[in-house]
Amino acid sequence: MSTDVAVVILAGGEGARIGGEKPLRSLGGQRLIDRALEQARRWSKTIAIAVREDSQVEPVDAILIGDEPGVEGPLGGLIAGLKFARTAGCRSLLTIPSDMPFLPTDLLEQLRRSVGGEGSALASSGDHVHPVCGFWPSRSLDQIPDYVASGRRSLKGFAQMLGCVEVEWSAKPTDPFFNINSVEDLAEAEWRIAG
Repeated sequence: MSTDVAVVILAGGEGARIGGEKPLRSLGGQRLIDRALEQARRWSKTIAIAVREDSQVEPVDAILIGDEPGVEGPLGGLIAGLKFARTAGCRSLLTIPSDMPFLPTDLLEQLRRSVGGEGSALASSGDHVHPVCGFWPSRSLDQIPDYVASGRRSLKGFAQMLGCVEVEWSAKPTDPFFNINSVEDLAEAEWRIAG
């Protein structure tokens, strides 16, 4: 377990495709947000959940931080996460989403190793990059104002600006970065847990 890396769960999305309240949806008898917290606790004791509103995840036994005001999408959660990591005295931040219940246990280890603990790295699988699963140096917070001023909002774009590394995981036989966006995805995840 790392002492110099904070983990922030990005849970501020609306979840419209699944009918809202995605982090509170149940999978295998456990809420998605609680599953994400279990994952986060494998990697660090310094953990927070980035949300637009506390009601998106409450009740929950974790620190809640608000997405950066005026910055839509996951970038607002990343900014809040980088501020949280810096305040906690952590050199780096690992971001994960609340809707990927099968993340690889070596996520932090592989991302950090790929950049020697200093740069930024994003997970990828099956030719898809997963920018919500990222390793970010806390010092990258200083580069956010210029990026936001440019009008850009994508995590991938910010990571590219930082000169990130992409780290590939196999998507076979099953993709560890499978994410739940719909009722059908939730049913598939239930089937995966059961079988």
